[in-house]
Amino acid sequence: MADSEASDAFDQGNAHLATGEFDRAVTAYRRAVELDSEFFDGWHALGMSLLKTGEIKEAIGCGLQATTLRPNDLLAWTALSQMYVQAGQIALAEDAKGRARILSLGGKIVKEENETEPPEAP
Repeated sequence: MADSEASDAFDQGNAHLATGEFDRAVTAYRRAVELDSEFFDGWHALGMSLLKTGEIKEAIGCGLQATTLRPNDLLAWTALSQMYVQAGQIALAEDAKGRARILSLGGKIVKEENETEPPEAP
C-alpha cells in the first residue's frame, strides 16, 4: 500500500489527467513513485501518461516496472503491449499481449528460473 504522501501525489496526478494536463500528471505520478518505489498504480499511471506525452521509451520502463511488481495483472500487460506497439517493437508487443491473454483466460504468469524480469526493449 502506498504511503500517504505517495497517495496524495497520485491523486494529484489523477486530477491533472482528468483535465488533460498530461505533463502535470506525469510530474505528480513521478513524485508518487519516488516516494514509494513499489506503488504499482503509480507506475502504471506514470507509464500511461508518458505514452500520452510521447515519451514512449520511458513509458515502457514504467510498464516493465508495473509488470515486475504485479506479474499477474492483466491491465499491466495490456498496457505494456500498447507501449511496445507505439515503439514499433512488435515482437515484444506480441509477447506482452500473449501474457495478457494467458491472464484473461484465468492463467498465471510463471517466471522461468533464469527470468528475473519481463523481456526488455532492445
